[in-house]
Amino acid sequence: MNDYIVRATAADNQIRVFAATSREMVEHARQVHNTSPVATAALGRLLTGAAMMGLMMKGENDILTVMMKGDGPINGVTVTADSHANVKGYVGNPEIVIPPNYLGKLDVGGAIGYGTMTVIKDLGMKEPYVSQVALTTSEVAEDLTYYFASSEQVPSAVALGVLMEKNNTVKQAGGFIIQLMPFADDKIVNILEEKIAKITSVTEMLEKGMTPEDIINEILGEFGVEFNEKVPTQFSCNCSKQRVEKVLLSLGRKELEDMIHDGEDIELNCHFCNSNYRFTIDEIKNLIK
Repeated sequence: MNDYIVRATAADNQIRVFAATSREMVEHARQVHNTSPVATAALGRLLTGAAMMGLMMKGENDILTVMMKGDGPINGVTVTADSHANVKGYVGNPEIVIPPNYLGKLDVGGAIGYGTMTVIKDLGMKEPYVSQVALTTSEVAEDLTYYFASSEQVPSAVALGVLMEKNNTVKQAGGFIIQLMPFADDKIVNILEEKIAKITSVTEMLEKGMTPEDIINEILGEFGVEFNEKVPTQFSCNCSKQRVEKVLLSLGRKELEDMIHDGEDIELNCHFCNSNYRFTIDEIKNLIK
């Protein structure tokens, strides 16, 4: 198990924490979408964050979607996760190249721009739960922190990182989400804030060879950490030709007849995993039948 998420509690359940290592997941996404370094960083951060958020859901079939839509040249980032930490996602403009930010780092905030973050939770109810907040820095972690505080009223600290190699492959990726329960003691809150302020970056910790467990112990060790579970996480798309057929059927008879009249095979692409599905004229005729 290379990519995984650890869930733990600390300070007698006053704190809950998720920590992830996700290099293989982010590298797979990079290969699938042929993303530029800044697009890889944006997508990788949101994939990692959404994977941990997916684990927060209780239902077997619950689905979470997070969309960051801004006025930047990346043209949006969309990620979907299930409650088993399987994720998939894409960016609107995977080939985007922009200058580094003032710190000399990949400018994810500039790539995404000003706009909104929409979180959709499909929990098997009649209607999905939808929440929308304004993007703060568009650097992903800070925006998720703001989402938790404003939409779920849960004080949280989110850290996410993607470190690239010189050949533009993914060297490190991971993150953590620390959340305070409503009954958390003020003294614990103050100490925790000081500890988090001293952390430079998640990828720096991963570069030192630290595991998610090490990261949790580093931040919360003095509070008494209790590890609850370790769950594999991966980039996984559930698309198939059968599912794409249903999309075609939903277009209606007239649309399908027009395709037959055009006399050419059609090819549909899955945005999430970039797979292509080709349908011949005969296959379209069979769908009408």
